[in-house]
Amino acid sequence: MTTVIGVRFKKAGKVYYFDPSDVWPNPGDSVIVETSRGIELGEVITGAREIDGDRIVAPLKKVLRLASREDVERFAVNQAQEADAFAICQERIAKHGLEMKLIDVEYTFDGSKIVFYFTADGRVDFRELVKDLAATFKMRIELRQIGVRDEAKMLGGLGPCGRPICCGAFLSDFQPVSIKMAKEQNLSLNPTKISGQCGRLMCCLSYEKDIYEETLKKLPRVGKPCMTPDGGGVITDINVIRQKVRVRVHSSDDSYEIREYPVDEITRPDPNQLPARPQEKPRPVPEEQEKPAEEAKDEKPRKKRLTFARGSKQVNTDQYFENLKAKRGESDQGDAAPQDPQ
Repeated sequence: MTTVIGVRFKKAGKVYYFDPSDVWPNPGDSVIVETSRGIELGEVITGAREIDGDRIVAPLKKVLRLASREDVERFAVNQAQEADAFAICQERIAKHGLEMKLIDVEYTFDGSKIVFYFTADGRVDFRELVKDLAATFKMRIELRQIGVRDEAKMLGGLGPCGRPICCGAFLSDFQPVSIKMAKEQNLSLNPTKISGQCGRLMCCLSYEKDIYEETLKKLPRVGKPCMTPDGGGVITDINVIRQKVRVRVHSSDDSYEIREYPVDEITRPDPNQLPARPQEKPRPVPEEQEKPAEEAKDEKPRKKRLTFARGSKQVNTDQYFENLKAKRGESDQGDAAPQDPQ
């Protein structure tokens, strides 16, 4: 077990673990830590706790110090410069005629590097752009291409529910979402209704995945027979949110009625309790009726199928000449005239 604290560098960003060393900050404090990109200022999200060593990416770096007032002011100055760098980079992109969309700009805390985030349909040759930006800002330049989900996370916005999108509010990681989740929740498969601001399936489809799978395992599918307190029936609809199902039940007056039952009152039927299916009666074969003479005249006569004699089997050259000699010998004997007896 290793003692760590959780630090986050962006709103709704990923939480990274650091060694508290001798600082031991509390949640909500700003700290200065060393990362792979250099010195960074982050916010403590989780206090000191022990976790398994398997969940840590080695080597575990230490917290340098608590952020001072000068550190916070310096961080605010970097954020103010990001707006100017964003406008300059957009101007350079238009100048070079590159098909890319600038999303965000980030200064490192020590001011040694600027990171530009952009989206593009394919690969972009931005070597000349990097040279131009490096000559303008006199520091290291990094251009990083991101996906549409990361773009929505950085830009933010409102979802179809009217609340801020989940990835920009509290989601730190993107979980895989499939169309199967929408089918299990009986949602419309219209892409405009189940897609988020990024154009992908909404992340909230995975929130109720477990409860839907657990409930659907207890019940047969729609159209399958089931047993109710009023007898056997067929499921016509399932409402997982209300934990109820609608069943078509056979009533006493030889009619059907749609009734609603709680999930706990529905059971799978025993094969012995199911009514036997009535055997289908063989359909009578209609007797051929004699056609009137007028219809018989109008009908065209059927064509006769031509039959061809089968060809002889394939033989080699020796067999062919032997057969030919035999045929000639028979023909010579038949043509010879009979001799008169003396």
